[in-house]
Amino acid sequence: MLERVLEPEVMDNPSEAAAYHAMNHERVNELFVGDVKKSLPHSGIHGPILDLGAGNGLIPLLLRSAFPRSPVVALDAARSMLVIAKQVAADAGQSAVGLVQARAQRLPHPDGAFPLVVSNSLIHHLPDPWQALSELWRVLAPGGWVFLRDLFRPSSQSVIERLVDTYAVGESETARRLLGESLHAALTVGEMRELVERLGVDGATVFASSDRHWTWCCQKPVTAVA
Repeated sequence: MLERVLEPEVMDNPSEAAAYHAMNHERVNELFVGDVKKSLPHSGIHGPILDLGAGNGLIPLLLRSAFPRSPVVALDAARSMLVIAKQVAADAGQSAVGLVQARAQRLPHPDGAFPLVVSNSLIHHLPDPWQALSELWRVLAPGGWVFLRDLFRPSSQSVIERLVDTYAVGESETARRLLGESLHAALTVGEMRELVERLGVDGATVFASSDRHWTWCCQKPVTAVA
């Protein structure tokens, strides 16, 4: 198994943020939001959605379309990403997406503020993801849902190269490099399971959902009222 090699926690280099935004994430983003919606009960959710590591803001727009009654808080630590996200929201005429610059390890929100917390491709950026997971669990409302997805670290460098050749074909050299580095920085499914078990959650709620992604989806228990 490859050792984890960290990449920068915050993608706040304007050129790299622009390179990331230029990559074609349309299919992956649509699949992510579609899977979020399918994973929730038919009653849906009632209240705001928190998107951690919202990046260029494209997923928050899809969340607004999928959950039109729910405002979306798009949180990211990188100012360069939020500059892009602000323009993306403006171009779409979307005013119900709030942009917040903050780290996932220290969320500026009260306990139980959100009935749904989502994140796509954040965890591999964090040297120690535990604090972010405990924070998102804190702001998740009792009975609320969490849906996280990220890359998982392959077993060898040759697998990373194959995945880059498959999923970054035709992309710039910067984009190919970023994908390879992200795969090398990612957690394995087993490592992610160990982390959610520290929250008291069944590790089986983390599962491999593609040849390069894990997904964590679960409902926070409702604490009985004394």
